Amino acid sequence: MQYEVSEYVLKSGGRGLIVNVPSAPVTSAQFHFRAGNRFVRQAREKWETAHIMEHMAFGANNGFKSGADYDAVFTENGAYHNAWTSDIAMCYIAECANFEWERILALQKSAICDPKFTEDEFTAEYGNVKSELTGYLSKAERVLWPKLAQAIGENTLTYHERLEVMPNISVRDIREHYARTHKAGNLRFVVAGDFSGKLGRLREILNSFDLREGERPPLPVDEMHSFAPFVIRRKDVPDITFGWTMNLPRRLSDDEDAAMEALNHILNGTLHSRIQGEARTKGLVYGIWSDTSASEHNSSWDFGASVEADKLNKLFDLMVREIRRVQEGDLSEAEIEAAKQYALGRHQMGIQTVGQLNNWLAVRYFFDGRIEDFAAQPTRIKKISKNRIVDTARQFFAAGAWGIGLYGNTEKAVAEMLHEKLGELF
Repeated sequence: MQYEVSEYVLKSGGRGLIVNVPSAPVTSAQFHFRAGNRFVRQAREKWETAHIMEHMAFGANNGFKSGADYDAVFTENGAYHNAWTSDIAMCYIAECANFEWERILALQKSAICDPKFTEDEFTAEYGNVKSELTGYLSKAERVLWPKLAQAIGENTLTYHERLEVMPNISVRDIREHYARTHKAGNLRFVVAGDFSGKLGRLREILNSFDLREGERPPLPVDEMHSFAPFVIRRKDVPDITFGWTMNLPRRLSDDEDAAMEALNHILNGTLHSRIQGEARTKGLVYGIWSDTSASEHNSSWDFGASVEADKLNKLFDLMVREIRRVQEGDLSEAEIEAAKQYALGRHQMGIQTVGQLNNWLAVRYFFDGRIEDFAAQPTRIKKISKNRIVDTARQFFAAGAWGIGLYGNTEKAVAEMLHEKLGELF
């Protein structure tokens, strides 16, 4: 896909990327604020404020009496809108046919700049959020991973805790959170589509986003540490879901991140990978995953799967064996080359649509303001080396901040035994 990207700074202080994609039939827009759960005032007492506000994002505003009225006009030509919230961010997204991008951006502006946050819509969305969170309580990963995050040191809440604090929230908290976080300097955006000959009009619309003055807040810092193994016991759940998390107290470089992506592929990326491939061949587990992520102050390396209780031992023995081989530098050039070729292919397929291009640029830009160069990624992938993979993996073990948790019909003694197995790697 051919495109041109440039950064544009609004007169108000917000900034973002304008991505011109000649002849694109679709326009994709994202507007991002650091306004997630961690930025709620009295966060631990009113954690769900940001989430409820996200649900109210396309409700009544200066142009519409209700969210239903707004949606009817927004979607009349097939356009799509949504929003999402995380512990850090709140993001408003939209996609539309290119012939109506001006109308859709104007409607997005109404939602972002002029919300009403009515009592009636608060009551409705409070109920919807409560229903959503309650549904997550039956999903093993949703229950287990927030507990793991808490245990290693992240300032977050479990879904049970989030439900418990919801009664503390009123519509006044929604309005206060909006006013404090939706500031001009906190806005970041990516707008992608065919703006040939219309860049001036696009900039005019973006500059009309009327937000209060204010800066983008810094990312919060958590102190990570090891923790004792734990079990969330559910007698009615026959299999065991495990999570193993490790933390490195710094941000991975781009080259290190690429190296760990290759390693995760070698270990668990396919049905012929070292851990998942052998585990599937031996009937130990349907699927196992591993993933690495880098934030501003910490990086994590995580493993997880759902396993029958009588197969946990053998699976963990396999994991320990294969990871020890990595620690010892036992990686073949053929494996590494295959992982690089896979990454190159996936990268090449990564921006088949305007929306995919927007997302690819937005992930990094919203994080640290960097404008990624799609054409430069193959060079980074080709630079992946055995030494970089082994050295980066070893650093996670040297840091020593880690632990495991289990969910299902099992005992703490099982978690302690598995913890001891993994402990041989540290």
